[in-house]
Amino acid sequence: MILAAEKGDITTIIGGIAPNWGPFGSLGNEAKIMIEVIMAVAILICLGIAIWGAAKQRIGATALRDTFSAEQGKGLIVAGLTGVFIIGSLGTLFTIVYGMAV
Repeated sequence: MILAAEKGDITTIIGGIAPNWGPFGSLGNEAKIMIEVIMAVAILICLGIAIWGAAKQRIGATALRDTFSAEQGKGLIVAGLTGVFIIGSLGTLFTIVYGMAV
């Protein structure tokens, strides 16, 4: 029996949202941690918006028969997931832009 979580730790889990620092590797450790925490909080907020939109769409489409609420829920889902994608890509985008400038 092989356990998937046998060798990992919390940095394996949160390492996915931490940016690859590339040219910004000279930042202090505290600054890097602050940026990672801000990015994690922003991702959680965006996921919360997407979940709220899903609930609003579901309730509006079935229970209340409110098409405006359902459409508003769709917009919130798209906005929340787009925010997650953009925040998750910031490290890569900054590295690409910095590389193009050099």
